[in-house]
Amino acid sequence: MQQLIRKNHMDISWHEYTDEDGANVPVTQASLTEKASIIGRVGIMLLSCGTGAWRVRSSMNTLAEIMGITCTADIGLMSIEYTCFDGQDGFSQSLCLTNTGVNTSKLNRLEHFIQEFEVDGKDMSGEELHVLLDNIEKIHGLYSPIALGFAAALACGGFTFLLGGGPIEMFCAFIGAGIGNFLRCKLSKHHFTLFLCIVSSVSLACLVYAGLLKIGEMLFGISIQHEAGYICAMLFIIPGFPFITSEIDLAKLDMRSGTERLMYALIVILVATMAAWLMALILHLQPVDFLKISLPVGAWILLRLITSFCGVFGFSIMFNSPVRLAATAAGIGAIANTLRLEMVDMTAIPSAGAAFVGALTAGILASLIKSKVGYPRISLTVPSIVIMVPGMYLYRGFYNLGIMSLGPAASWFASAILIIAALPLGLIFARILTDETFRYCT
Repeated sequence: MQQLIRKNHMDISWHEYTDEDGANVPVTQASLTEKASIIGRVGIMLLSCGTGAWRVRSSMNTLAEIMGITCTADIGLMSIEYTCFDGQDGFSQSLCLTNTGVNTSKLNRLEHFIQEFEVDGKDMSGEELHVLLDNIEKIHGLYSPIALGFAAALACGGFTFLLGGGPIEMFCAFIGAGIGNFLRCKLSKHHFTLFLCIVSSVSLACLVYAGLLKIGEMLFGISIQHEAGYICAMLFIIPGFPFITSEIDLAKLDMRSGTERLMYALIVILVATMAAWLMALILHLQPVDFLKISLPVGAWILLRLITSFCGVFGFSIMFNSPVRLAATAAGIGAIANTLRLEMVDMTAIPSAGAAFVGALTAGILASLIKSKVGYPRISLTVPSIVIMVPGMYLYRGFYNLGIMSLGPAASWFASAILIIAALPLGLIFARILTDETFRYCT
C-alpha cells in the first residue's frame, strides 16, 4: 500500500477571503482583508514566476494604489511578508512557495492583469478577481517533458559550438542534454527534491555523452579528445535566471531577495558541478581544450548568429515562454552574444568587458521593442543573456579544485565571477538608460 505523503506547505483557500454578501460589490469598495488577499496572491504568483523583488513590489503597489490602500512588503526568494493599511486598520500576512522556478508565460499573463486592472479589474468583485487568478494559476507548463528535452538539446548544442566545439561534440551534447533535461522535467513534475533532480539529470547527461563518444570511438575511430564537450551536455542546469535577477535585486537594495537568489544559484551550481565532477572521475573524462576549427571570419559570424539564436531559443522555451516570445528573445540574444564573441576575438577587451557590452546591448534592444511585442522586459532580457553565463568556467574551476590544482581553479573561478558580475550590470545600466522609474530609489 502506497504511503500518503502529506504536504509540508498547506494550500491557501483564497476564496474564503471574499465577503459573502459582496459578490457584486467592486473590489475597491470591499473590506481591507479582501483587498489584501488580491494583492498578496498576485505578489506570490509573480514570485513563483521567477521575477525579482523590485517587480513584485511594484506590481503589489500598483494594485494597492488603485484600491485606495497602502502596502509594504518584505520579499525573498520563496516568501513574502506584507502588510496593508487603509488608514484605520491593518492586515498582515506571510505567504510561502513550495518551490521556485521560471514561468515567463504566466508572468506575461500577470503583467497584463496588472496593466488592465485600473480599467477593468477595479470594477470586478473580489470573487471574480480570484476566479480570474485561478485561471492564470493553472498555467503550469506549456510544453511536455519531451519538448523541454528538445529545447535543452537545442540550447546545449548551440552552446557547444559557441564554446569552440565541432559537429561531434555538438551531436553528443545535443543527445546528452536532451535526455538529461527530460529526466529532470519528469522528476520535477512529480515534485522530487531539488538535489535529486540536479544530480540525476546531470549524471545521466554526462553518461549519455560518454556512451555516445565511446560508441563513436569503437565504430568510427573518433578521437578521444572530443570528450571536451561533455561539460556542455550538463549546461542546461546552469541557473542563469536567478543569477541575473539576484544582482538586479541587489542593485535596487533588495538585499534579502538578492542574497537568497544568489545563494540558491550557488547551491545549484555546487551540486551540479560536483555531480559532473564525480561522473568525470568515474568515466575517466577530463575537461580538455576543444579541437581547433578553422573558418573564415564571415562564416564564424554567421554560425555564431545561428547557434546563439538556437541556444537562446532553447533556454527561453525551458523558461516556459511562448514560441513568439522565445523567438524574439533569441533574436536579441543572437545579436548581443555574437557582438560579445567578436569583441573578444577582434579586440583587446577582456571577456568580462565584452559580457557587459553584450548584456547592455540586449537590454537596450529589449527596451526598444518590448512595447511593440507586448511582453515583459525581463522575459526578453534574461533569456537573451543566459547563454553568456560561463557555465564551463565554473565547472572547470570546480574540477581543478577537486583535484587540488588550486592555481588553475582560482583562475577559472576568477574569470567566471567577473563575467557573472558584468552580465547583470549590463542589464541594469540598460534599464537605467531606458526606464526613468528604475533610476531612482524611492
